[in-house]
Amino acid sequence: MSESADNSSTPPATDITRLAEHLFRHEAGRLVSVLTSIFGMDRLQMAEDVVQEALIKALKTWPYYGVPKNPAAWLTQTAKNLALDLVRREKNFHEKQPQIIAFMEQWTADADDPDSHDHEIKDERLRLMFACCHPEIPADAQIALALKTLCGFSPAEIAKAFLSSEAAIAKRLVRARQRIRELEIQFEIPTGEASAARLESVMQTLYLLFNEGYKASSGDNLIREELCNEAIRLTTLLVSHPVGNQPRVHALAALMYLNAARLAARMDTEGNILLLKDQDRSRWDRSMVARGIMHLSRSATGADLSEYHLQAGIAACHGTAKDYQSTDWGQILSLYDRLIEFDDSPVIALNRAVALSNVQGPGAGIAALEAIRNRQPLDSYYLFYAVRADFEVQLNRFQSAGDHLRKALELTEVKSEQSLLSRRLQECELQAVSLKS
Repeated sequence: MSESADNSSTPPATDITRLAEHLFRHEAGRLVSVLTSIFGMDRLQMAEDVVQEALIKALKTWPYYGVPKNPAAWLTQTAKNLALDLVRREKNFHEKQPQIIAFMEQWTADADDPDSHDHEIKDERLRLMFACCHPEIPADAQIALALKTLCGFSPAEIAKAFLSSEAAIAKRLVRARQRIRELEIQFEIPTGEASAARLESVMQTLYLLFNEGYKASSGDNLIREELCNEAIRLTTLLVSHPVGNQPRVHALAALMYLNAARLAARMDTEGNILLLKDQDRSRWDRSMVARGIMHLSRSATGADLSEYHLQAGIAACHGTAKDYQSTDWGQILSLYDRLIEFDDSPVIALNRAVALSNVQGPGAGIAALEAIRNRQPLDSYYLFYAVRADFEVQLNRFQSAGDHLRKALELTEVKSEQSLLSRRLQECELQAVSLKS
């Protein structure tokens, strides 16, 4: 397969970087899963390193030689070449070298055809997903490992998702890989009770992946649509397999589709974030809403009730309301009350306070916030102060609202959120001056 590039009109370096990162997000899990299926789970680190090195090579060569006509195939070819170099250098693989080389040559030859070995690659993605979530791997390390290997997350991004430190995440990843080697964990999709034990971690991984795309933890862009799409794609893959065709997985798929339906309306033409009440609902993707409702319906079979069911129900209340005023906030509050029974986290409690304020008024919302203000990690969570500011504005207490907005501004790293908070702060300051005059 040729690695030739089309350098007749090489795009700017920034565009190439975005393209390479996008491809890495989409292709990393596929490449790592294929390489792991060849070399085994104990060589997971090697597979990750090879794929990472292929991306680095792309970032170094594409700006000078142009973007290849088939960038995904180029990454596949490069990763294969790097892996083969390692095989030839390592004595442990000497006996297997002819079979490995033959397999990888065939894999590379098929890379230009997106439909070739499609079923096998899908199964390999699932195998890697479940292998990363083996119950003998520490629970806090399972999801970090899956996000790193399947989704191309950096330790810093995983740390943001877990509200943890990058150093702590790095230790989790090392510990997870050590357990894989010690236990000789197999590259397989488990059956029976073993599958149930791992399914929850797989689902939480996909949930965190979607959330990072829906609202990025840092950076210039609030929305990273490619992460949302990847989470939906992997969840659809999971729910289409017998091991994942369960009500709670359908509920997770429903939650993703219903929330993703609003992505196009969450920012204005200048890249500024729009609150739910300010969004143009004609821009919501009704086909995605329909898919979400379909999965929500399928999730209702049997007696299974999970937090994904409840969150999908909340998303459905928003997705089916014709406007903000007609939203069934009473039903949303009821769903949050039940959700807290599953997940009594401060973030869920914060969202419940918003629902409560829409039912009983801003005073009730403030009381709910006061009840949870000392819980970690809310003292470092910008939305806690942003929500409090919104309640204060509704009570015409603009000076207090301004103080909370300033605190929120200190805590967020996303530029679109900083822009929104700055605009709201300016409005508060103007209103405060107006009341005094």
